[in-house]
Amino acid sequence: MQEILPEIEAAGATLVALSPQLAEFNAKMVDSHKLGFDILSDPKNAYAAELGLRFELPTEIAGIYSSFGIDLFGNNGDDSGTLPMPGRIVISADGLVRATDVDPDYTARPEPADTVAVLKQLKN
Repeated sequence: MQEILPEIEAAGATLVALSPQLAEFNAKMVDSHKLGFDILSDPKNAYAAELGLRFELPTEIAGIYSSFGIDLFGNNGDDSGTLPMPGRIVISADGLVRATDVDPDYTARPEPADTVAVLKQLKN
């Protein structure tokens, strides 16, 4: 998303990411990757759950994360074993949801270029 940030901003939009990680880990991510947008923390995936966009991570997948040294439970400050579904929600300045792209398959992620296309369409 960082690569298309200038196009998002040129369309008059603001990019914000939402993550179940603790705020300190989100801040490290922003700093280490030199991101030009904020990553907000969703403790225990509570907001994702309200939206129906939270899933339970299969045990074997959690094991794979652990084998790579990724401590999901520690980073998220939560032992529920849940993650948010990857997605894009476009909300206009008046607070209305204008577009969504969410897939329950956590390996399917919205294409960044599609985000720009949606923003351009809404701008016209």
